Amino acid sequence: MTDRRTIAAFLATALLFGGTFVAAKGGLEYFPPLLFVAFRFDVAAVALAAFVVLTRSREDLIPRTRGDIGGIVATGLFAIGLTNALLFVGQQYVTSGVGAIIASLNPILTPVFAALLLADDRLSARGAVGMVLGLAGVVLVANPDPAAFGAGGFVGEGIMVVSAVSGALGSVLIRRADADLSSTVRTAWGLPLAALVTHGLSLAVGESPAAVSWTPQAVLALGYVALFAGALAYIAYFGLIDEVGAIRANLAFYVVPLVATLGGWALLGETVSPLSAVGFLVVFAGFAVIGSESFARPGLRDTLPGRLLASESLRSIDDAYATDGGTDAVADPARSDCRIDGDGSGCHADD
Repeated sequence: MTDRRTIAAFLATALLFGGTFVAAKGGLEYFPPLLFVAFRFDVAAVALAAFVVLTRSREDLIPRTRGDIGGIVATGLFAIGLTNALLFVGQQYVTSGVGAIIASLNPILTPVFAALLLADDRLSARGAVGMVLGLAGVVLVANPDPAAFGAGGFVGEGIMVVSAVSGALGSVLIRRADADLSSTVRTAWGLPLAALVTHGLSLAVGESPAAVSWTPQAVLALGYVALFAGALAYIAYFGLIDEVGAIRANLAFYVVPLVATLGGWALLGETVSPLSAVGFLVVFAGFAVIGSESFARPGLRDTLPGRLLASESLRSIDDAYATDGGTDAVADPARSDCRIDGDGSGCHADD
């Protein structure tokens, strides 16, 4: 039975990550985009480092294998660093809701890279149909107007799509690395790397700290994306994984676009078009089609909850922000029931 703690962790994950898009949109009025991301990682890195130092033993904190190093690089460079850098740059041109839904392409794109980089994971015909549905949904959400060419609309949407590509690639590279570090510790190591990368990109494009307008609203936006949608969201998310497993924990990310859209409407005065709502449903259908083939338990396979619980493609964006890689992959068919019962025999704890 789901207890209150699990429900609270699920809601916190969805709300905090969903609010990222609203805070990013508001904060970009005061920060250059890449510097905004870099400052976010600076603060989040300190906060999450303090958390793992206080809660983990020294032995659990030290990378010891090539897989650990590879997982840290994949996390810091791709899954967190480039993904969020592109996300915040693209967010200048699109609404919060559109940004959140385009970022939801991450799990649809993941099978493409998995087919290329993971020997035991290929994109089936049904998966290809799901991917096409997802891309069609993005087109509906973006609602492109021919007059928008050269006006910045497609530029922002294109940057957001590349951000999703980076997140998908990062998640597959993490799985390929097969690190021994827990995902929380790996993220704590990856955040400083992400900060270094984004500070470098900021300098390369000529951004200056002098361009920052340190208003109360700017500090509030930075504090939210760094502490709430950063460190606290990671703690809630990884706690949820400990309780229910990675697959069911990632169901929270279906709520993220709704939170971002409603937050943009309530706080930023953004509009929600009927076509965007239809596009979200089509993206959701793409997820369901891709995930439907990975669930084989009799009696539940054909139900929508069963499809969602079993989906290997329900991976997070980035969030944006932290990627659970490899630790919940099922290498032995005998362990497939772990997707439903994470406490079953032969199942290991996911962190």
